[in-house]
Amino acid sequence: MSRLTGAGEQQRRAEVIDDQGDTVPLPVIPSAGDPREPSDHRQQPLARASDESRPPFTPILKKVALGVAVCLVAGAGYAGLRQVANAPADPNGSPAHSHPATSATPDQAESGVQRAVAGEAVLQKMTDAVENDNRTEFLDTIDPKAPDFRGSARTIFSNLTTLPISTFQLRYVSDDPGALTPDRQTQLGGTQSWLAQVEVSWQLSGYDVKPARETLPVTFVTRDGTTYAASFSERFAAGQRRPVWALGQVEVAKGKHSLVVSLDSEAEAKSYVSVADKAVDSVSKVWGKNWRQKVIIYLPAKQSQMEGILGAQPNTYTQIAAVTFAELDSPAVGAPVRIVANPKLFEELGKQGRRIVLTHETTHVASTATASPVPLWLAEGFADYVAFTAVPVQDESAAKELFKAVRAGKVPTTLPTPEAFAASATELPQAYESAWLACRLIAEREGQAKLVKFYRAVHASKSSTGLADAFKSVLGMTEAEFVAEWQKYLERLAGA
Repeated sequence: MSRLTGAGEQQRRAEVIDDQGDTVPLPVIPSAGDPREPSDHRQQPLARASDESRPPFTPILKKVALGVAVCLVAGAGYAGLRQVANAPADPNGSPAHSHPATSATPDQAESGVQRAVAGEAVLQKMTDAVENDNRTEFLDTIDPKAPDFRGSARTIFSNLTTLPISTFQLRYVSDDPGALTPDRQTQLGGTQSWLAQVEVSWQLSGYDVKPARETLPVTFVTRDGTTYAASFSERFAAGQRRPVWALGQVEVAKGKHSLVVSLDSEAEAKSYVSVADKAVDSVSKVWGKNWRQKVIIYLPAKQSQMEGILGAQPNTYTQIAAVTFAELDSPAVGAPVRIVANPKLFEELGKQGRRIVLTHETTHVASTATASPVPLWLAEGFADYVAFTAVPVQDESAAKELFKAVRAGKVPTTLPTPEAFAASATELPQAYESAWLACRLIAEREGQAKLVKFYRAVHASKSSTGLADAFKSVLGMTEAEFVAEWQKYLERLAGA
């Protein structure tokens, strides 16, 4: 995650031009958990469900001075993801686990089987159409009486064929025949309609070791003996994520080490490829080359799209420039990891600022921070250390808020706690700056290679005392001894 200040949400409205030249408004993302959908404009898919019962994860034009950009840098999106992961799910819309199978009557059970068979058949046709690059076949599965959704479906199909997808699957997981309101059922018409939870998985060729996986609320309707998909966007639960390919028309650009996926027509994906490739090279110089050396970056057009991708509540990341997250139900080594930018803040950084942020986030990708036991101060501080090694900055700019506090006699008494890195924390800048200088002190005291060794030792430890063990075995001191030395270091740097 990379922090920023004073962010406002962009209000630009996106449109999609389909193959026939008609203009179709893209779906508007509603607040998480909003059950209403008067029209299907708000198409938003997401949060994946897998076979296990796992809780869904609930975290250009104008340039600014590099010193300001530095303050905006910051932590790993994975930190923000940890916060979002704990968000409560909507009790009325939680995916995959809400159908009461044990109390169903024989007739209800039979109806459920019939719905599942009909829905699965539609999903299989969609999957085959994507695999065969058959747009007509894909659109044949869409309700002909849902024109807004058909417009969104054209965009979705275009995106799925534009992305380098090697595997794509849709799997019917569960349904709730009572989830749709009577008014919505009347609006849909047909002989029956229902809401199902569908697991969607896809793998990007050359980038992903494992498929990304999310859960999509899909509305089905049967009319004239044929079942169709009528929406991908009804009754999202709090914390459910939306796939980037379902949020609007994407532009894709490939680099030597990077894949940039942009939802913003004004932010050309190609212009970010070189910055992303440099970030990978910079990280490898410090971390080493024993990682995939690939990075995927999402560039939303507006903050609400960023929040949709992360499954975050509105305005959660107004001070965060970018977030690194695993696009899978539970963190694991090999999970598909993405970097998603906060559009307004990211664009305002300028070229050098964006390089700092992307290097920071790429460090999280290389070190598998989304599935690591390292404390946040070490993960964030190390990422900033790598970023500021790639793009050197003056201490006074990079640690402005911390130095101000130290000069006022407020020297940190402990290394930053996990709570200090919350996106809403009042002293967020000081947390990042403190963590960065802690890692830099280790590098200056023991050498950069020892800092990397220290990080790897904590990361690899299976013990609850992994951090304390690494302090002793790698640095030859206790954490308390290190903190005392770090406090003196901060006072010296701040001139206090």
